[in-house]
Amino acid sequence: MLNTKNVILSEVDHGLTAISAVEGPAVLIPGKDFHRSKETTMRRNIITAALYTIVTTVIFGLIYPFVITGIAQVIFKDKANGQLLYEKASGNQNGQLIGSRIIGQSFTGAAYFHSRPSSAGTGYDAANSSGSNYAPTNKKLIDRVITDVTALEQDHPNTAIPIDLVTASGSGLDPHITPAAAEFQATRIAHERNLTDTAVHQLIARHTEGRQLGFLGEPRVNVLELNLDLDHTAPLPTSH
Repeated sequence: MLNTKNVILSEVDHGLTAISAVEGPAVLIPGKDFHRSKETTMRRNIITAALYTIVTTVIFGLIYPFVITGIAQVIFKDKANGQLLYEKASGNQNGQLIGSRIIGQSFTGAAYFHSRPSSAGTGYDAANSSGSNYAPTNKKLIDRVITDVTALEQDHPNTAIPIDLVTASGSGLDPHITPAAAEFQATRIAHERNLTDTAVHQLIARHTEGRQLGFLGEPRVNVLELNLDLDHTAPLPTSH
């Protein structure tokens, strides 16, 4: 407790001035040095935050993306650019753009291998990747599956239907079907393309991919690549 008049504290006492007009406890109020120190600290913090924002924006918003993009273009250009597939044209290494290895397409013609159903937009819409989100008991899902099963049974009576031919993938963009689903369609393809069943089975085997690293995933067949090879191996008859 201070018991004096007009007591002034020195600058080392945090810039505080002690003033008392009467005998008794002194009242402490901030001095000029205290306000000046506070303003300096705030200015320093603002400058630090601004510089930090600029530096991190340049590093992670410009330099890092350019470096990663450059590395990707050098090491795995095809994958970095979307694994696009082109229809080869005479005298031109890359012809018309057909699609991507990693995004499925819908095929409905009898002369082509069919993909699995898709709930992405109107079907295989890359801008609306999604499953149907229907529960197993949903009537719309049940009716759609029954319709697909009925259509497949007409072409393949008394034959077990691979599950992926009547169920959609979670993304709606799965480019693959199981080898069983491809084999299921072999007889129709052979008839439409004037091929033997053996030739079609060999074509399917050529495009069957094994498990990744030997244990991840399941064997699969890329439908787009299979159909492109089919067109090259046995072009459609002129009547189609």
